[in-house]
Amino acid sequence: MLGEVVVSMRSCRRALAVAALLAVLGSGCASGFPKDPEGTLDRVRGGELRAGVSESPPWTEVADSGRPSGVEVELVEEFADRIDAEVVWYPGAESHLIRSLEGGDLDVVVAGLTETSPWAKHAALTRPHTEIETWDGRTEKLVLATRLGENGFLAELETFLVEREEGR
Repeated sequence: MLGEVVVSMRSCRRALAVAALLAVLGSGCASGFPKDPEGTLDRVRGGELRAGVSESPPWTEVADSGRPSGVEVELVEEFADRIDAEVVWYPGAESHLIRSLEGGDLDVVVAGLTETSPWAKHAALTRPHTEIETWDGRTEKLVLATRLGENGFLAELETFLVEREEGR
């Protein structure tokens, strides 16, 4: 009889632990996971998307006037439309742009980067948006760079890339 009570208490504690875990997980999902520690997506949505651009034709080009163009520029502008943001472009050298991204002065960098970019330790690279075959037969996957840790923003951008790829 005493053993049944002990088992019953253990079952009760286990049930309470599971309920507490489910409550924590449920509240995490309801509060908008994944999150941006610096609030990038909340700031950019309906506001200003600060985009760094470095020359890498045909993916990115910068005219003498400073106006960027190219496949990746169009991607960022379409993404900005989706989240009701206005893109402000900052042309520059890749290394300078990545440092600005790390420092929180930029939200995204486009520069014809590949998934094997040496900047992967300094930036969160998106899923590939395009695959190309190089002159020597290798396949390279092109990505965009966002600020490390801003996972809500990254998830929104990647969702856009997936839906764009699927034609939605």
